[in-house]
Amino acid sequence: MIIYRKATAQDMDQVYGLIIELAVYEREPDAVTITPADLIQHGFVDEKFECFVAEDSETSNLVGMALFYPRYSTWKGPTLHLEDLYIKKEMRGRNIGDELFKRVAKVAAERGVGRMEWSVLEWNEPALNFYKKHDANLDPEWHQGTLTRKDLERYL
Repeated sequence: MIIYRKATAQDMDQVYGLIIELAVYEREPDAVTITPADLIQHGFVDEKFECFVAEDSETSNLVGMALFYPRYSTWKGPTLHLEDLYIKKEMRGRNIGDELFKRVAKVAAERGVGRMEWSVLEWNEPALNFYKKHDANLDPEWHQGTLTRKDLERYL
């Protein structure tokens, strides 16, 4: 049986493991620079994000997670950003992603945000199909820009 709940600081080692798995899946195995301690600090001391987890009740192992945080849009006001939605490969196809996504969407609706947003890689057909199933608008006209910490240091 799968138990859905808010993550705790004690979950961050397993959440970190899921983040690493996602980075490998997204062909960026070396991109993760945070640690479980950072997740504890940022999520439970600084309160910069929230996270729902899916836990296998028989093993107490986390099999999925949805990490999200508030943002602000000059067009829509407060928004909610879904940073990561990840389900372990062997647990996919059991509606775990649907349940986690619905929980985040419910939080967004309860908070009255102007929109919920996320990014998805253009080659990730399973994710694209998942979001289409949830009637998401996938806008091909907007590109996501980023600067890494190293890039930002040029501005110091």
